[in-house]
Amino acid sequence: MLFKDSPVIPPDRKEKTGVLLINLGTPQAPTPKSVRAYLSQFLWDRRVVEIPRPLWWLLLNGIVLRTRPAKSARNYQSVWTEQGSPLLVYSRQQRDALSSALNSQIPVEIGMRYGSPSITSAIDALVDQDVRRILVLPLYPQYSSSTTASAFEAVASDFCQRRWLPELRFVGQYHDFAPYIAACADAIREHWQQHGQTDRLVLSYHGVPRFHSDRGDPYYSQCLSTSRLIAENLGLERHIVITTFQSRFGKAEWLQPYTDKTLQNLPAEGVKSVSVFCPGFSADCLETLEEINVENRHYFLAAGGQTFHYIPALNAAASHIQALKALIERNLQGWE
Repeated sequence: MLFKDSPVIPPDRKEKTGVLLINLGTPQAPTPKSVRAYLSQFLWDRRVVEIPRPLWWLLLNGIVLRTRPAKSARNYQSVWTEQGSPLLVYSRQQRDALSSALNSQIPVEIGMRYGSPSITSAIDALVDQDVRRILVLPLYPQYSSSTTASAFEAVASDFCQRRWLPELRFVGQYHDFAPYIAACADAIREHWQQHGQTDRLVLSYHGVPRFHSDRGDPYYSQCLSTSRLIAENLGLERHIVITTFQSRFGKAEWLQPYTDKTLQNLPAEGVKSVSVFCPGFSADCLETLEEINVENRHYFLAAGGQTFHYIPALNAAASHIQALKALIERNLQGWE
């Protein structure tokens, strides 16, 4: 079969508008085998690793996939829940909460760029509900070629296999969307009200190689914009808020300052307490729960820090759901 058949909507049924949420993805289980399958898909994406394919194939299959899965599996085991991967659990909660906020009039599905549930399965679920207009919302507030553009390519690749294409709209970024900024600030404010304000607020974003920015990717500038707007919403002086970048991989220079190095150096500068919040992560995952709340907590305390607060991601908090609802409604204007 050259193209995937599409269900024909009878004339007595109304065509619908639906929302496709996209996030990065997760292994199906915290085992080396599952992590290896996930990493092979993730790290083979040409937008994630921009190394000539023949060379990268040798490095990926000869070194990375032989050494990294076991270590990553141990990290996943430390954050895994009875319901499964934290990212998948929170993503499903976001999907359900958004559906409820939209009064169940607009079908909402979640698809993962890598792993399961796939983007194709999510589009199939929407089409099966008579959806003919799809708003795609990658849950990456700051645009990056390695995340947002990769999500678009996955949707486009799926569409290339379909006979009857739904109408399409795509949200590229929402790094400065006022309700999103307010939701971030509210999360920080509420945490401080319960646990006390710290000397510094570290806003940690996922890192990307430095050359991405040098070649025109707006990610770095959008991260700085988000940090500035959050600080303004909180009424904080500029020196209190520090923007950093985590999760670097390989030997190339990545966006700086690095989160781990910053937290290791702050105690020597007289900073005894820090709060860390990750505005670029719409849901808690390995990079927040293990890398920040465990690994980087250790770096700060081992260097002489006294108090470390990890402020959870927005997840399915009411303020986050309302922000996403407002973003969806803004982008649905003109569609019935």
